[in-house]
Amino acid sequence: MNPIIISRFWSPIAALAVVGGLGAVTYHFTNRATAAEEGGAPVAMPPPKVTIAAVEQRTVVDHQELLGRVEAIESVEVRPRVSGHIEEVRLKAGQTVAKGEVLFRIDPRWYKAQYDIAAAVVERGRVRVKIAENQARRTTDLLATRAVSIEEADVRESKLAEEKADLAAAEATLANARLDLEYTEVKAPISGRVSRAYVTAGNLISGSPGSGTLLTTIVSDGDVHVYADIDEATLLTFNRLSRENRIVTTEGRVPVEMELSDEQQFSRRGYIESTNNRLDQGTGSLVLRMVFPNPDGKLIPGLSARVRLPVSAPEPALFVNERSIGTNQNQKYVFTVAPDNTVAYRTVKLGPVVDGKRVIREGIAAGDRVITNGLQRVAAGAKVDPQLQ
Repeated sequence: MNPIIISRFWSPIAALAVVGGLGAVTYHFTNRATAAEEGGAPVAMPPPKVTIAAVEQRTVVDHQELLGRVEAIESVEVRPRVSGHIEEVRLKAGQTVAKGEVLFRIDPRWYKAQYDIAAAVVERGRVRVKIAENQARRTTDLLATRAVSIEEADVRESKLAEEKADLAAAEATLANARLDLEYTEVKAPISGRVSRAYVTAGNLISGSPGSGTLLTTIVSDGDVHVYADIDEATLLTFNRLSRENRIVTTEGRVPVEMELSDEQQFSRRGYIESTNNRLDQGTGSLVLRMVFPNPDGKLIPGLSARVRLPVSAPEPALFVNERSIGTNQNQKYVFTVAPDNTVAYRTVKLGPVVDGKRVIREGIAAGDRVITNGLQRVAAGAKVDPQLQ
């Protein structure tokens, strides 16, 4: 079929369709215009609902956060004092032991034999001393009757002194043998939690001073030490406030707070026990040693912790919820709601986080109503429908 013939055939119908459509559009806009002329204005949207909270004011102390490490107050490497074969291991890994409790037993037979020999020598020495004392006592009577010479009397006195000296040496040897025999039972030098046995029964161990075989380790239970490095600037500030008596103390001690890495609040309370006597020139810091109670046993030696050190006097501070703080490039801001429910934009200066809330240094006042939920739905100067948190 010829396309030109098709075009000519449909053109009147297409023209009627276009005319009809234009008529419909004209009718539609004419009706809208008529409705507007008759006073049908669009309905205004209601103000958005937002959650607000009053700015809280409390007296707080500024803190400097430090990274610390937990250490036991007492820590001991258990090493034998005598050599020999391990006959028995009495400890279990991780158990709590009391001071003086037997942990290992070394074969005592050789040391028992040495003790018996030393005891026999002491007994022989006592007999010799007794004989020498009797001879010296008779010498006094014999000298009165000139039955012995003065030289003989001197020899007998010397013999008594010599026998007493030999007895003293024998008793010292016996005491040493007694210690060696006692040391075949390796006892806990402190109370605390034991590690594990690094040797098993049957092993030959060395009791050499300073290089004895390491058998196990023990760390004390209860309170722990926490060590942290404080930088020079913080140290100078802290010392100045301390001299001015502006650091609050408890029973003469500076209180500190701590939290572990899996904790969200500085709920643990301790105090500064001591400081190092000089700054480390390499790091420019000073080591603080603090004491913290450990009632729940979670403060395991070697853990890392965050510590808060007071670096100001108590002073009033303003607090807001973290959710109410927005960021505009490098500025922090909050939206406040006036009594007429108008939103205002406030640039603020942030302080530290205390008990889950943010300290605000500048930009708002106590009692201001701050938007905590719905920041994305408002703008400065707009009206809102505030709902108390």
